[in-house]
Amino acid sequence: MLIDSYVREARSRQASDLHLEPGLPPAYRVRGRLQLGDAPVAGRTLIDLAREVVGEGGWGDFLARRSFDGSRVVAGVRVRVNVLQSARGVGLAVRLLGATQPSLERLNLHPDLAKLAAPRHGLVLVCGATGSGKSATLAALIEHVNDTEARHVLTLEQPIEYVFRPRRAFIRQREVGRDTPSFNQGLLDALREDPDVLVVGEMREPETMRLTLAAAETGHLVLATMHASTAAEAVTRLVSSFDAEAQAGVRAQLAACLNAVVCQRLTWWPAAGRRVPELELLTATDAVRNHIREGHAFKLKSAMDTGAREGMWTLGRYRRWLEERPRFFTASDGGPPTEQAVPQVAPSGRARAPLPRATGASSAAARSAAGPHDGGVDDGAVVIGDEDVDIGDLIAQIQGS
Repeated sequence: MLIDSYVREARSRQASDLHLEPGLPPAYRVRGRLQLGDAPVAGRTLIDLAREVVGEGGWGDFLARRSFDGSRVVAGVRVRVNVLQSARGVGLAVRLLGATQPSLERLNLHPDLAKLAAPRHGLVLVCGATGSGKSATLAALIEHVNDTEARHVLTLEQPIEYVFRPRRAFIRQREVGRDTPSFNQGLLDALREDPDVLVVGEMREPETMRLTLAAAETGHLVLATMHASTAAEAVTRLVSSFDAEAQAGVRAQLAACLNAVVCQRLTWWPAAGRRVPELELLTATDAVRNHIREGHAFKLKSAMDTGAREGMWTLGRYRRWLEERPRFFTASDGGPPTEQAVPQVAPSGRARAPLPRATGASSAAARSAAGPHDGGVDDGAVVIGDEDVDIGDLIAQIQGS
């Protein structure tokens, strides 16, 4: 594939992310900071690369939606790819996933987190900013179940990032957009599919949150992710996503089914030679449930401060544990990736017609004579001045230049 060389370079730099944009050099995120490559990437190259990643079956969906999410194995590395339209043309954001299947040990997480996968019902929220390792922590909890218990695990993801090989557990993975039209439909289906553990890749919409809470109340262990930087923020954000008249009921529902909230961030740790999760962990004691029920999320911080005996962790306490840890799992401890590629199927699950040839160049696009280092673009890039420009015209202009 055309993308192979870029992924190999990103891996050699130990980058977590790769960004490709017409007229700009590749950008690699290393230890949380961007490093720029040398030569700018031509727009025509990125069109070909994007089309190869998306596949002919999904190209029509990309043209309609101006974005595509998927996961692949590229150059021996499992990656999550977002193909997007930007003002310069068609670009890619690539997340490099771990070379080995995540586990609590490999991620250098505290072994106490294994207890989060033990209950038979309830809700566990894994929170953090984008790029904080939420998906990897979720995958590590699934792997723990897979290693220890014969349970039915059903995942709803967009896209599937880690492919699990069932060992003791029976694991089904469904990709939103390919295997089910939405998280909401997948959650409704899940209640009829007899899961013991239900994994929700991301909760964003109120309806998704409502169905997730309902699943946790009806005898399933639900593991879900949210964007939040603290446990108190996670609780507040979930409740405030609903209408004001429904929030009291949601607080009561959340207080009844919540097991724990994990909020994490990645920090470069010299002893490990890699970024390591730092986290806070809130467990649902009687006091915590009461704070949630009464709408006193601001009291959850003090509950964690005094809750060490109940298995709670503050960021400061967790950092001290990391400082005292005698050994870390480093990147060199892992073996080569062995994941199988996810079939390249259109997000809608159906083949799409090829891109129709545009009849003329877009009047809203113009080439820039400036070089890439002074804010312009190279010969293969197009700047869009009108947000309603037809992407087919844009692509035709690039390909015909």
